[in-house]
Amino acid sequence: MTRPALRIAVPDLISNSYFPAVAAVELGFFKSEGLDATIELLFPVPKTMEALRDGQLDYVAGAAHATLYAFPEWRGAKLLAALAKHMYWLLVLRADLHANRGDLNAVKGLRIGAAPGVDLGLRRLLAEAGVDEALDGVQIGPVPGATAAGVSFGVTAAKALEEGALDGFWANAMGAEVAVRRGVGTVVLDVRRDGPPAAQGYTFPAFVTTERRIAEQPDQVAAAVRAIVRTQQALKADPERATEVGRRLFGATEADLIAELIRRDLPFYDPKISEPTVASLNAFAQHMGLLSGPVVYEQVVATQLRDLWTTP
Repeated sequence: MTRPALRIAVPDLISNSYFPAVAAVELGFFKSEGLDATIELLFPVPKTMEALRDGQLDYVAGAAHATLYAFPEWRGAKLLAALAKHMYWLLVLRADLHANRGDLNAVKGLRIGAAPGVDLGLRRLLAEAGVDEALDGVQIGPVPGATAAGVSFGVTAAKALEEGALDGFWANAMGAEVAVRRGVGTVVLDVRRDGPPAAQGYTFPAFVTTERRIAEQPDQVAAAVRAIVRTQQALKADPERATEVGRRLFGATEADLIAELIRRDLPFYDPKISEPTVASLNAFAQHMGLLSGPVVYEQVVATQLRDLWTTP
C-alpha cells in the first residue's frame, strides 16, 4: 500500500521566508531521505497552525510564535529546527513619503498592511519605539486581495501599495524587493539587519510538527529535519539552486529575484534553536497575550533531535 505524501504547508509561498522547506521538497531532499512530500500554501499563519493541530497537515514552516495560536502554552507541538535566524519581516512605506531608514515615526497616520499573526511583530516593535497605534493614527490591517486562494502575501502587498490601497506594508523580503524595484516602496526597517536586537528575537521562521507525530513516527521526523538541514547547506553552497525552485513555483519576476534574496539570507541559515532564542520568543509571546507565563526550553523544542542540526 502506497503511503500518502506528507503535507507540508507554508503561509506564504512566493517568498524567501520559508524557502528552505519549499526547496527541501522541490530539490528532492525529502525524497533522498525516503519521504514523499508536497508543499502547499495555507494563509494566514494562525490557520496554518490550526490545520496542523487538526491533523490536516503533517508539518508547517511558519513563524515560531504562531504555533501558540493552535497549541496553547506550547502543549501538543514542538519546534524541530529554525529555517533561519531572527524576525524576518520588513517595513515598507510609499516611496513618495521619502521616509528615512529606521524612522518608525514615519508610520504615523498611515495605513499599513500586515497579515494576521504576523502583525504582532509590528505592533510590538512600534510600541517599543513609543508609537501609539490609536493616538498616532496608525491603521494596521489586512492587505486587499491577500485572502484569495493561492495568493502569496508579500507580492500581493507590493501590488496593493502600487495601486494606492495602502501606505505601507509589513511583509517578507520578496514583497519588499518587488515594491522597491517597481519604484513604489522604500524599506524603512529590515529587522534582521538593522532592527533593535530585542525585536530581532521576537520570532523566527521554524519547522514545526506535533508531539504526537514525534512520539509515533520518530524516524520520519528525524528524516524530515535532516532534509531541512541539508537543504540549508545546499543553498549555502550554491544559492543559484533557488532559481530552479522559483521557476517551478513563482512568477517570472519573482523567480528571477529569489536566488539574490536567498544569497542575502545565507548568514541567517542556521537550524539551531538556542535557549536564549526561546526565552526571547516566549517573552514576546507573553507581551502579546499568546502565552501566560514562562515555559521551559524542552517544552518548546524537540531537544531529542538537536544533534541533527549539525548533520554533515
